[in-house]
Amino acid sequence: MAEPLTLDRRTTLDDLEIAVFAAEFEARAPQEALRWAIGRFGSRLALATSFQADGMALLDMAYRIDPRIRVITVDSGRLRQETYDFIDQVRDRYGIAIEVYSPQAAELETFVGQHGTNPFYRSIDLRVRCCEIRKVSPLTRALSGVDAWIAGQRRDHLASRRGIQVVERDELHGGIVKLNPLAAWTDDRVWDYLRAHDVPSNPLYDQGFTSIGCAPCTRPTAPGDDPRAGRWWWEQQATKECGIHCRIDWSALRA
Repeated sequence: MAEPLTLDRRTTLDDLEIAVFAAEFEARAPQEALRWAIGRFGSRLALATSFQADGMALLDMAYRIDPRIRVITVDSGRLRQETYDFIDQVRDRYGIAIEVYSPQAAELETFVGQHGTNPFYRSIDLRVRCCEIRKVSPLTRALSGVDAWIAGQRRDHLASRRGIQVVERDELHGGIVKLNPLAAWTDDRVWDYLRAHDVPSNPLYDQGFTSIGCAPCTRPTAPGDDPRAGRWWWEQQATKECGIHCRIDWSALRA
């Protein structure tokens, strides 16, 4: 079991080192950042993925460098069956153990008992709370035992991600190191990599999905739509974030 999150745990990099490595890897291939991180942090490094295209590109890159790479994922309990089947496919394809973290049962039971099965359609507050219980809290537990983690964020995903660095400090998770090796990549570059290396992808992409999450909260998009338009589509003014990667001022959206 992962150790409790220690908010003041000292990391292996200070702020100056993080800035230096962020600048150094900005113009380099993602594999170079991954190779450095694997060598620097070893078993205290984890790759977190929801097995979307970006995460699969990173998983394949990291596996080619070190097949022992730790892979963690969050099962919200509301994923589509295609995603569950795909996770099994990835496990078999690479022969890796996948650490799966789920919501705390008691917390989830209380929330559902008070608000119902699908309360997120009723308000932003309830949607955010659902994301916190089903996604944010499990990931926090998953990261409590590492000193660095790898994420599939890209700058072209959202306005809230345009300032991300290849190497940065993750204040949301106790100040550990966070790597975004694909920060400067585009969607086309990700898919070019998947095709070039015969990396499997979630079959939901073939059904028109451009961003894949929980079944009640994601749907296919139409040609020309923003790739994140299928996320929480009933929230017209809300930022398409769940809280894993950044804090959002939801009060401003309710004003």
